[in-house]
Amino acid sequence: MAGRIRREDVASVRERARIEEIVGEHVTLRPAGVGSLKGLCPFHDERSPSFHVRPQVGLWHCFGCSEGGDVISFLQKIDGLGFTEAVEYLAGRVGVQLQYEEGGAYRPGEEPGRRQRLIEAHRIAASYYAEQLLSPEAAVGRAFLAERGFDRAAAETFGVGFAPQGWDHLLRHLRGRGFTEAEISATGLTSQGTRGQYDRFRGRLVWPIRDVTGDTVGFGARRLLEDDQGPKYLNSPETALYKKAQVLYGIDLAKRDIAKNRQVVVVEGYTDVMAAHLSGVTTAVATCGTAFGSDHVRIVRRLVGDTAVGSGVQLSSGASTGGEIIFTFDGDAAGQKAALRAFGEDQRFYAQTFVAISPGGMDPCELRQAQGPEAVRALVAGRQPLFEFVLRSTLRAHDLDTAEGRVSALRSTAPVVAGIRDTALRPEYTRMLAGWLGMDAATVQQAVSAAARASAHPRSDEGRPGPTVPGPGGRDETQQGRRSAERPAGPDRRDPVAALERNALEAVLQHPGAVDAAAFDALAADAFSVPALRAVHEAIRAAGGVAAAATAADGQAWVDAVREEAASTVAPLVTELAVTPLPEDRPDAIEGYVRGVVGHLAELGLTRQIAEARGRLQRMDPNAPEAAEAFAHLVALEAARRALRTVD
Repeated sequence: MAGRIRREDVASVRERARIEEIVGEHVTLRPAGVGSLKGLCPFHDERSPSFHVRPQVGLWHCFGCSEGGDVISFLQKIDGLGFTEAVEYLAGRVGVQLQYEEGGAYRPGEEPGRRQRLIEAHRIAASYYAEQLLSPEAAVGRAFLAERGFDRAAAETFGVGFAPQGWDHLLRHLRGRGFTEAEISATGLTSQGTRGQYDRFRGRLVWPIRDVTGDTVGFGARRLLEDDQGPKYLNSPETALYKKAQVLYGIDLAKRDIAKNRQVVVVEGYTDVMAAHLSGVTTAVATCGTAFGSDHVRIVRRLVGDTAVGSGVQLSSGASTGGEIIFTFDGDAAGQKAALRAFGEDQRFYAQTFVAISPGGMDPCELRQAQGPEAVRALVAGRQPLFEFVLRSTLRAHDLDTAEGRVSALRSTAPVVAGIRDTALRPEYTRMLAGWLGMDAATVQQAVSAAARASAHPRSDEGRPGPTVPGPGGRDETQQGRRSAERPAGPDRRDPVAALERNALEAVLQHPGAVDAAAFDALAADAFSVPALRAVHEAIRAAGGVAAAATAADGQAWVDAVREEAASTVAPLVTELAVTPLPEDRPDAIEGYVRGVVGHLAELGLTRQIAEARGRLQRMDPNAPEAAEAFAHLVALEAARRALRTVD
């Protein structure tokens, strides 16, 4: 069995592996001063790039999450590799012959890292399937491709193959290449039956699914034969390599043009990706048996370099500056529902988000067959902003020729506009919506504002749904379900006051020792404007206030005491606040952050009290005896606020 890799070989790998190339396969890097590159951190979700690489010293560091290291540690973290596996992978790339302290030279198949064995098995399987596509049995597969306009060259470009009908063709092939039963089972390329393992894919056209580095990590297979009782599309199961929520088909071919053009076109299937690329839309990718989700967003944002508010702006010429994400959907109700899901994910992007739908409802593959490559390029070029599509789709479900229909349409679309993250775009879409409805702009603005307030403080008796699009039969499909009536409404994170209140409670629960106990415990019962957060504050006061935290055995005991005092519907929120990462994660800065956020909350409370005191004083008779007392109280409050600001 191979032992530890020699220290000299590790140093050689570290020296010869270009860190900017390895990191650049996962992160779009841009110049950031002399000898430095930066991009969006792949290890935490961020809007502004805080991830830096210095090729001269072979090191990387993220100033946002404080992760850092060399090229080996980067691979360990990004791909979940062990140290030996990461070194072996890099050695293979840069041509270093590894020597082990126990066992001599490394030989393929002896016992390299587990991940590399799985990668190798997938590489061999992809080659095997590709060879089988040329066999007589694969005629049905070749016909399928030809009917869709894909020739042999296209199949080779995308690695399309064919899985024979037999039960164990691939299984025997992998055994012959030295893979053990356990290794083959771990690949997900076989299934387990009562008589042992058998090929997972049989009698199907097969597409290799590769990660951003180009390694095959799974497969997608399409049913071809009438007697195949399985699903139309069958993908690899979840394995150590393949996580369907974290892969995008075609990303290995599209990544360079995505970074260059700052554009991603999201299509729905393997043949759509092929058709798009062959039509000149080389930034097309597709999800693999799952909806476009948050993990996909992170991949796309890192490649596009989606870094700043306003980075995606559509110009009058139709071009976009700063980046664009284009979703292609069918024009039916299912496509509209998919667009609404994309609307939810759009809030994670700064780049402009669009929808491209063929007038005839054809997907890119069908469009290329029917009208040629130019039609696919025209489909993408004719994209429309996602917000506009969602609004117009929603309006089509209502009769705008009647007063009742227009009012109903306004109620359905106002939450959509209220949900637009970009505050500069929101008023513009409010005006556009007013025009489409034929209603007064002030009326529409009032409805949008009301929808925004409702999303921040939804009432359980109303059960207000989220934005809707028409579903089958005219029913409304909601973006979000009703909130539980049993739990108080959480704060709207876009509201700066609500965010401050939440951050203060997070700080108090997680770092009570850094809080000015006297200042926090002096806060009035109505110091918190968000009902759910006010309930947490009441639980803290009932537990003895922050002063009581000093007598608790530890931090867990302090939180347990607050949970004990909280109502059953509030206790989960206490837990959430107690484990939520703070905006400030540097150990030496935590105390200053906690003091600052609690101080700002105290200042906000004093400002409220000053406003109330001034109003009360203005309503009094200046000659009344209590007026002097009220004035003195106002002066004291203002002095306290000045003192607090001086401390800040």
